[in-house]
Amino acid sequence: MKKPKRLFSIFFIILLIFITGCSSNSEDKSAKMSESNDVSMDTAESDSGEQADFYSGETEKAEKSSAAENIKIQNQMVIYQADLQLRVKKFDQTVRILEEKVLKYGGYIAESNVSKEGNEQVSGSIKIRIPQKHFQTFLHDAESQAAEVLQRSITGQDVTEEYVDLESRLKSKKVVEERLLTFMKSAVKTEDLLKISADLASVQEEIEIIEGKMKFLENQTSLSTVNITLYEKSVVVPTINKDKLNTWEKTKKQFINSINMLLVGLSGLVVFTVGNLPVLAILFIIVFLLLYYLKKRKSRQRQE
Repeated sequence: MKKPKRLFSIFFIILLIFITGCSSNSEDKSAKMSESNDVSMDTAESDSGEQADFYSGETEKAEKSSAAENIKIQNQMVIYQADLQLRVKKFDQTVRILEEKVLKYGGYIAESNVSKEGNEQVSGSIKIRIPQKHFQTFLHDAESQAAEVLQRSITGQDVTEEYVDLESRLKSKKVVEERLLTFMKSAVKTEDLLKISADLASVQEEIEIIEGKMKFLENQTSLSTVNITLYEKSVVVPTINKDKLNTWEKTKKQFINSINMLLVGLSGLVVFTVGNLPVLAILFIIVFLLLYYLKKRKSRQRQE
């Protein structure tokens, strides 16, 4: 009898200890839940009071997160430009053929001008915008119309990295715009509303600038530029100009010119002689005395 009673007492004591431990854990959990609820309520109240100051930090995080994403473009974006100088046999015919090719490939002529130097040479230049997929084909067609290719140059500018950067910036600005619109809806104070409105206007202006740059790059890469300069060398047979064959008038003019030349020469001689007469007289006397002395000397030598 004593042994079963002892076992029962031990079992009862263990049961009491287990019940006491469970009730203690339950009280601890309740206390923790109460503290958590208090903290949540305090945080909610703090957030509602500091919403206007907090939105800028959130938007900066969104912008950094969006900018950090890796954006991939399947095809490279390259701006192609070609410059051709061609010598052609028939200028007008070549221009007409080039215009037909441009329309065929879905391009357009941006600029065109023609100039003539007298009656001998006709030249002109054409600026053409052609879809990039037909760029090489059009160059081949243009060169096939030339009698001689004087110059050919092609340049390409890779703007893929620039476009990816713009696309990333646009995406981040869009995220910022959405967050600002959300904050504007929940703003209560007039001061906060004005601040958010100013920031929103600035972000939207940046979005418009970025979209404009992206459209420009898309246009430049989708359509290549071809500058063509054409030269036509024309052989012109000169005609007789009867107005320039007035022989009698030309003879009289030449005769008068000759007389004028003689008069000018004589006038110059007279001016030189009269103007330098004193000097010439002295020189004449010196020469005369020198000749006289030499003549006398020769006479004496003969007598001896």
